[in-house]
Amino acid sequence: MLKEWQMELPKLVVSVHGGMQKFELHPRIKQLLGKGLIKAAVTTGAWIITGGVNTGVAKHVGDALKEHSSQSSRKICTIGIAPWGVIENRNDLVGRDIVAPYQTLLNPLSKLNVLNNLHSHFILVDDGTVGKYGAEVKLRRELEKMINLQRIHFYCVPFLFMLTYKELHFCNLLYVGIGQGVPVVALIFEGGPNVILTVLEYLQESPPVPVVVCEGTGRAADILAYVYKQTEEGGNIPEGAEPEIISTIKKTFNFGQSEAVHLFQTLLECMKKKELITVFHIGSDEHQDIDVAILTALLKGTNASAFDQLVLTLAWDRVDIAKNHVFVYGQQWLVGSLEQAMLDALVMDRVAFVKLLIENGVSMHKFLTIPRLEELYNTKQGPTNPALFHLVRDAKQGNLPPGYKLTLIDVGLVVEYLMGGTYRCTYTRKRFRVIYNILFLFLLFKADTITEEGKKKKTKDDIVDIDDPETRRFPYPLNELLLWAVLMKRQKMALFFWQHGEESMAKALVACKLYRSMAYESKQSDLVDDTSEELKEYSNEFGQLAVELLEQSFRQDETMAMKLLTYELKNWSNATCLKLAVSSRLRPFVAHTCTQMLLSDMWMGRLNMRKNSWYKVILSILLPPAILMLEYKTKAEMSHIPQSQDAHQMTMEDSENNFQNIVEDIPMVTTHLYLDPELVTLRRLPITRKFYAFYHAPIVKFWFNTLAYLGFLMLYTFVVLVKMEALPSVQEWIVIAYIFTLAIEKIREIFMSEAGKISQKVKVWFSDYFNVSDTIAIITFFIGFGLRFGAEGNVDENTYKVNYIFVAGRLIYCLNIIFWYVRLLDFLAVNQHAGPYVMMIGKMVANMFYIVVIMALVLLSFGVPRKAILYPNEEPSWVLAKDIVFQPYWMIFGEVYAYEIDVCANNSEPHSQKLCVTGSWLTPFLQSVYLFVQYIIMVNLLIAFFNNVYLQVKAISNIVWKYQRYHFVMAYHEKPILPPPLILLSHMASLFCCVCKQRKKDKTSDGPKLFLTEEDQKKLHDFEELCVEMYFNEKDDKFHSGTTMVYCTLTCRLSCSNPAREDCSCG
Repeated sequence: MLKEWQMELPKLVVSVHGGMQKFELHPRIKQLLGKGLIKAAVTTGAWIITGGVNTGVAKHVGDALKEHSSQSSRKICTIGIAPWGVIENRNDLVGRDIVAPYQTLLNPLSKLNVLNNLHSHFILVDDGTVGKYGAEVKLRRELEKMINLQRIHFYCVPFLFMLTYKELHFCNLLYVGIGQGVPVVALIFEGGPNVILTVLEYLQESPPVPVVVCEGTGRAADILAYVYKQTEEGGNIPEGAEPEIISTIKKTFNFGQSEAVHLFQTLLECMKKKELITVFHIGSDEHQDIDVAILTALLKGTNASAFDQLVLTLAWDRVDIAKNHVFVYGQQWLVGSLEQAMLDALVMDRVAFVKLLIENGVSMHKFLTIPRLEELYNTKQGPTNPALFHLVRDAKQGNLPPGYKLTLIDVGLVVEYLMGGTYRCTYTRKRFRVIYNILFLFLLFKADTITEEGKKKKTKDDIVDIDDPETRRFPYPLNELLLWAVLMKRQKMALFFWQHGEESMAKALVACKLYRSMAYESKQSDLVDDTSEELKEYSNEFGQLAVELLEQSFRQDETMAMKLLTYELKNWSNATCLKLAVSSRLRPFVAHTCTQMLLSDMWMGRLNMRKNSWYKVILSILLPPAILMLEYKTKAEMSHIPQSQDAHQMTMEDSENNFQNIVEDIPMVTTHLYLDPELVTLRRLPITRKFYAFYHAPIVKFWFNTLAYLGFLMLYTFVVLVKMEALPSVQEWIVIAYIFTLAIEKIREIFMSEAGKISQKVKVWFSDYFNVSDTIAIITFFIGFGLRFGAEGNVDENTYKVNYIFVAGRLIYCLNIIFWYVRLLDFLAVNQHAGPYVMMIGKMVANMFYIVVIMALVLLSFGVPRKAILYPNEEPSWVLAKDIVFQPYWMIFGEVYAYEIDVCANNSEPHSQKLCVTGSWLTPFLQSVYLFVQYIIMVNLLIAFFNNVYLQVKAISNIVWKYQRYHFVMAYHEKPILPPPLILLSHMASLFCCVCKQRKKDKTSDGPKLFLTEEDQKKLHDFEELCVEMYFNEKDDKFHSGTTMVYCTLTCRLSCSNPAREDCSCG
């Protein structure tokens, strides 16, 4: 069956027995029994074995299958085992490896039966008899026994060289301990006396087969249920019950006294194994569904250990059975058994079981080891992500051999590849590599040899105690399992691990980024499927969770929510939630009010102003004494804003000094220590600190750079408009100095970026359009500067006629200024009103490519024949390429060159006489068609296209601008204080500070970050966990309130349907 029919080994066999003749069931009983039977088969992957004919109990099973097939495409393996001699039209079924039509309509005059066409497979048994049942019984029992001997193969770690002795021993115990094989259960519907004999045979088997009796279906089933209820412990019948039971047997089967007594004795034999019998009664509180009765009967009827029972429920994917019947009070578990069950649950993607095992004491910290996590990535069971191997190949930039086993280092490379160049995964760090390699070698070879060699090569920081169990474990196992679930494309499991543990917001953003990157990689491949869209949906789901969690946090505490955005995540490459959101391109997250408030505070730095900020800043730049009149934020107001190390140190010192000064000024006669808020505000920062805070604010740097740039642009404009002398003027030297120092600043930006390798730094830096524009502008300017100074001879009135090198340099100056005027858009992008329009321009230019190509084709299709007709005697020249484009292009804007429309009509003019050649009469026709297509159709199409782009971008322009605002704020947050050309002084000061820190061996980063103590971090994590809990509580409340509202509405409408009620309203 497994080989020929390609059937999968079942995890359960339900053998249905009952009446072979037609019998009726109450519609409710039939519905509940059929639904429960199908549910048991679907959830456990069971085989259902029946008599196969289209009558009796097999027909009722077929009816249940028919209802299931109309609602689900998943097919249930239902095997009909019937005698060959009772099958109508059986000769139609004779043949080998053929497809034969079979008529399932029964002839009313025939004593034979047809097969039920809703079964998936049939086994027909021939013993030479015709019209008699019983030939199939022996084969059916032997088949059930054979299936019972087949073991359900469960998961165990095959990386044996990476396991400890205890793990190896326990793994062997698992395979030896699971000796139950595929469990079999008998299900009794109605039936005659032979069914009772079948039940006895099942109960006396070795091992015995549990039996589920469906009370209310009639005859044998009802008698079994009645006797079961009357039987006491030990199988004894109360006095006076025997005559009543025998009388019932007589009435039910029309038996005589001796036959009834014999059958009664059979029933008593059955009741000796009463613990193997389960009676299912519809409407009872004990069993709501028959599937529960079937599965609990199996657990109760087998002598399996608690772990074996857990493995069975895990294979069936019935967490309800495990919760109510396996994890009972006082149950004893072997050491490591629950951990193995956890491994099975993860591999088979059983989220509910993972939750149940955690609730029952499985420590994920002790469970997740390096070998186990590595094997989870290599599992072939459950949902898998075939693209993961392609990602490993791309990350390693090489082919993988067949049967290649992924390592955690490979996974780390994939994570870095998907997250971007600035991210560094734990699996690729030096310490983890050392632990991984030593663990591999230690368990593969002799421990003492490896240890001695390792001690010689390792530094103090890299010493690894391989005997310590913590060495092979992870400090935050749920984070590692989240990465595993995301990379393996197991969304439900990923959502579960996101909900549990710390740093929920960071985990949601990391999952969002990984899924988005995998969707992009999938789209880039040649495979045509829905994988990319599926991954995008998963990414959007995690992105929405991050936004909703941010909203929940912001409602609870604005300051704590802002801290969640900017504190360093040690477990996620020292990134911040804000950086992860930007990297994931999660615009709603960055555009959230909380994020924008934080960016506004970062933009202002320590300046405390909200209105007319530009006016105050410009005035203070032009008149430095005005800096002393500005207001500045206190330490409390700066607690959630990322700062540099120096700025944070000054904030702490200022706070301590202010507090000490305030306390000293309090009169001694007062009895209560009360700090007047007005007294606190009067305490100003020292003058030097005010200047420091002012010039380090990003908004000040922006306006300082803007004013300097406008001055540079004015001088550059003056240089290119006036006559250029042989030697540069003062204005030109200032322009040269500005561009030269700007080039140095661009080089500094590249080397100071967070990416690791130089190639990555350059790639990240050139991802910004204005950086590309600046590079071209700087290079072309210095080319022009070189040509201008490289010209020989002096400049005089004949310079522009003789010295072409000098003229070329000046022309490059003139063209180069275009880039610098375009660069003003970068400054305008900061503005809330102008910024979206700058973004729209970029979108329109990027999206107009295809329209412009079509317009170019129309233009060439007219320009080439027009030029060829009017000028038939042209010599080969590159000027022809200009002529075929030049005039048709200007015609789009209204210049139609009227004298060339009908050249032969103007023979009086000398120019027209030359153009009046054979075929010139075609040009008016061609021009009219060209102008109609180009001017009327294509131009209007372009306008409509721009209008559509405008409407689309306008709808999201505010969100996109808020998203881009992060880059503006961070760019000016990290810029030096002085603008070019004075920026050179800032570079020298930074270099001096760098040298001083090297001598002091101070390795602290100069980048902006949030400085939190361990206690503050613990409070932040507790706050985040509280917000996650409140978020899910609110979702549950909304769900229940919605359900209640629907129920009330339906109740109201039902009551309003009563004709007796005249005034009724359901809102």
